[in-house]
Amino acid sequence: MGVLTDAPKHMDACINACAKCAQACEECFTACLEEPDVQARAECIKILNDCAEICLQAVQYMARNSNFSKELCDLCAKICDACAKECEMFKDKHCQECAQICRECAEECRRMAMAAV
Repeated sequence: MGVLTDAPKHMDACINACAKCAQACEECFTACLEEPDVQARAECIKILNDCAEICLQAVQYMARNSNFSKELCDLCAKICDACAKECEMFKDKHCQECAQICRECAEECRRMAMAAV
């Protein structure tokens, strides 16, 4: 899916997963702010923000084929897992869907971090 025809393609699945995860986290963040128990979601809201930001940063690193993409993807996987765990504590649909998307992203990021150069 690289936008340019000569762009590396081996990171496309991870780029797509990270972009989707960032969007899900932003949407879940907004939805959590509307919940009546918003105070109970303070940690969830913070990690949603962290997760969205690390995912977008990972997209940037991979898009420019940075030498640090693997390290950043490893960190991204850890943050995605933590975000999923936090979201899973809340039973509403947006948190449950976000948790699943975070788990999928973490898996892609781990795959990317372990891939041969």
